[in-house]
Order: sequence, then C-alpha cells, then structure tokens
Amino acid sequence: MALKGLDIFKLTPKTNCKDCGIPTCMAFAMKVAQGTVALEACPHMSEEALATIGAATAPPMKSLKIGAGERAYQLGGETVLFRHDKTFVSKCLYGVAVKPQDADKVLPEILKIDYERISERMYVELLFVEYAGDKDAFLETVKKAQAAGRTLVLSVPDPGAADEALELTKGQNPLLCGADASNYEQMSAAARRHGVALGVSGKDLDELYDTILALEKLDSKNLVIDVTGASVKDTFSNAVQMRRAAIKDGDRSCGYPSIVNLEKLAPGDTNMQLALASVFTLKYGSIIILGGMSYAQALPLYGLRQNIFTDPQKPMTVSPGVYPINGADENAVCATTVDFALTYFIVSGELERSGVPVNLLISDAGGYSVLTAWAAGKLSAASLEKFFRENGIGDKIKNRTLLIPGKVAVLKGEIEESLPGWNILVAPNEAVGLVKYMKELAV
Repeated sequence: MALKGLDIFKLTPKTNCKDCGIPTCMAFAMKVAQGTVALEACPHMSEEALATIGAATAPPMKSLKIGAGERAYQLGGETVLFRHDKTFVSKCLYGVAVKPQDADKVLPEILKIDYERISERMYVELLFVEYAGDKDAFLETVKKAQAAGRTLVLSVPDPGAADEALELTKGQNPLLCGADASNYEQMSAAARRHGVALGVSGKDLDELYDTILALEKLDSKNLVIDVTGASVKDTFSNAVQMRRAAIKDGDRSCGYPSIVNLEKLAPGDTNMQLALASVFTLKYGSIIILGGMSYAQALPLYGLRQNIFTDPQKPMTVSPGVYPINGADENAVCATTVDFALTYFIVSGELERSGVPVNLLISDAGGYSVLTAWAAGKLSAASLEKFFRENGIGDKIKNRTLLIPGKVAVLKGEIEESLPGWNILVAPNEAVGLVKYMKELAV
C-alpha cells in the first residue's frame, strides 16, 4: 500500500518516540502498512492524514456492525476473494422472514433452532420483519419480534413506517432495508437520524450501482447491498460481480456487505432455500434470509458455515474438559482422545451408539490427530497427568477405568505410572470398533 507523500513521512524521525514506542516514524509507517499497528497509536498525526491513510489501508469490503450488546454482529471487513487466499473475516448471518400474518407461528419455531457445536452456539441470529402495506400490522410484528431476543432487519420501503419502527427499536441498532432509486433520500435521512446501517436494492445491477453512488453523495456510507435479483442466476451474478469489483478492481462503491433474500427467490420451498443458502454461504452472502427451517434442516447449514468461516490454517478444536455421554455420571468409565474436532465427533458418535455411559476426557493436544499429537509430544503420559491434575478428575470421577486410543497403546505403561490407581485399557484402533468394545466392557 503506497503511503508516500502523506503527513506521516513529514514527521521528524525520532530514535525513541515516547508516545508510540517505535524507533522511527518510517518504521511506524511500515507497521501501519503491514496492519500490525493501529494508525491512531501516533498522536502526531493530523486529522487529514488519519482520514487519508485510514481510507487507503481499510479493507476493500467495508466493515460495519448491526445489533447491540450480546446480539451485536460484524459484517464485511474482507480482504480476499477466496477463503484459501487467507481467510474470510466475518461469518455470514442467517435470518428468517417474519410476516404479520404468520408471526405467531414462526417466532416460536425459530427459537427451537439453538444448539452448540465445537464450543460455538448456533441459532438464528436475525429476524427479517417485512412490511406488507399495513403500518400498524408491521409495527405490531416488530414488537413481537423484539420479544424473541434476536437482532432485527426491518424491511420497509415506506420512510414514515421506517421512522416509527426505528423509534420502537431505539438502542438495538437494527438493519434498515428498503432504500431504492425511488426513496433513497428519505430512507438515507431516516437511517442517519437513527444511526443505523441502510440496505439498498435495485431492479438490476446498473440501477443498484447508481443508487449506491447517490447515497454516497449524501454521505451515507454505512450500507448493505441487497443483491437479490429476479432469478437465482441474477442473484448469484450480482453477488459475485459486486464482490469482485470491490476486491479485484478496487471499486469501494461495491465494497459493502450483501444481503440475499431466498424467500423471494423460492417462496414457500424450504428445501430449495436451504440448498441456495449453502451456495450463498460459499459465495458471499453476508446476510442470508430464509422463509423458515427446522432444527434438523439447520444443522448441516450451520456446520457448513462453521467450516467455511474458520481460518484454514488453524484446525477446528473442541474445548478441553469432561464430556458425559449417554448420561454418564461419576461412576461411569472414562475414555480419552485428542481435541481435534473431527476425531472428537467420530469417537463421541461411536460411544453414543454403544449406549454405554462414558465420560469422554478431552485434553489440549494442539488440534492434532491422535498419532500426530503423540509424535509432537502433545499426547503423552505427562500431558494426561497434567490434565487430570488441573481439572481435578480424581475428585470428580470415582470410577478408575480409563480407555486410551488404540493407536497409542505404547503409552499404556507410562500412563499407569503417571496415574497410579487407574486401570488403563487400550481401546480399538478404529473408532468403529468402540460400539462392540463398550458393550462387552459393560457386561
């Protein structure tokens, strides 16, 4: 990133800046360019320089927040087109459309989609409240949606109704959608008056782009682009083209988070919406709106998102701890394996199939698989002894039988020495053999 000619280079170099602690101003500039130091760390920067350099070093996809408190989410902030180039930054959010006529039916079902996987809570983050021409019905639906405890997306093209809805949701920082070529000035004024982000749409990509430029002239730059087109093909094309224009071509007017309304593309077809949701999870939908989904249908979709929005350089891990399976208590046998998420799910799944109560002990193994962790010294008698000591396993569990992975049977003797009083058993080499093994052990 070229920073030449800006105020930062006009500062007199210092051998030891007392304010930022970096040896010279040139070194500070290099650290800013690399993203390792915040620009604001230097108190000598003028406001003009801060604004200029800040704009030059900002990610091509604008970063913005919606929601408040525990229900605040960040959108955008992306620097790469593909996850394998580096990583995606802000995970996409899933929302469900709530219409006045079916709010009482939809809202209780939405709350059922709430579970935890690999230490991450998965639930419907957003409620997309739609305006259907009746302002009183819309505002009543907004009140009902507020009670559900989710961040709101207010889809309302009527500036008057939008203003009243924003008054109702003051302090909750909802996303206001509904700006287009016909009303963008009034909608922009309402969004800026209440300090919320504004969703903008258009009948085609050209109109959408022109409306964005018009909003930017009004100093509305806290935008979310509704890329939903007349068809799936148009929507996909819009999402890809806008993101490519921002990241590859440097057009910052295209560099805003996007929203995709799948209820509009496939009304009433839940299965098609879920299939399309998986596509736009991969292809740049910052917010994905569905007409509805069941608990079982949501699981694979959230699992896909968790995989995509994880740094590919870092393995997915399970938090160390004791995981009771099949209603295990302090008298149930223990088994141990590594914290690599894939290993955990395979092992825990087979243990569940056995129907035998067991306490699965997960220690910190650096996110490696069993053999890799053993080779790296992350899975050893010493590491297990440390885990048992720090977590008070001996006090929490009365049973003194511990199963270790079959592929590290060589550790049996060392673990017996490190954990005196424990009966160390070697489990099968493959997890699939655990069902038969556990049933025989329980006899």
